[in-house]
Amino acid sequence: MTDQVAVRIARPCTDLAAAERFYVQGLGLDLLHRIAANGPAEHDLLILGWRDAAWHLELVGGANLTAKPAPTSEDLLVLYLGDPVDEALVTRLEQAGGSVVAQGPYWDRWGVTVRDPDGYRLVLASRRWSNAG
Repeated sequence: MTDQVAVRIARPCTDLAAAERFYVQGLGLDLLHRIAANGPAEHDLLILGWRDAAWHLELVGGANLTAKPAPTSEDLLVLYLGDPVDEALVTRLEQAGGSVVAQGPYWDRWGVTVRDPDGYRLVLASRRWSNAG
């Protein structure tokens, strides 16, 4: 079962256009799907990710959004790149609405943290990760 499981990370977003710029133009994720609300109980959605990945980021927004983003400094989306962080990537993220922030000695040593337009933190880690140990 474990090799067939996909992961969805969903969170509220106040400005889907700004988030799309950050994650698509800045980070380079693909826009996998866009859904417009069709009724009073529905939300606008952006589904972002890499087509071959087993995970995606779903951003929920629009006029019917009741849960506003409430990020803390510990709400991290960490991407383990396995290589030094490309400064051009960091520049693109900043130009797309992000801002580089300090995340503490560990993450500052092993990567770069960029706050997205809603205040959530994206860590670009130079380390590798494997659940196998």
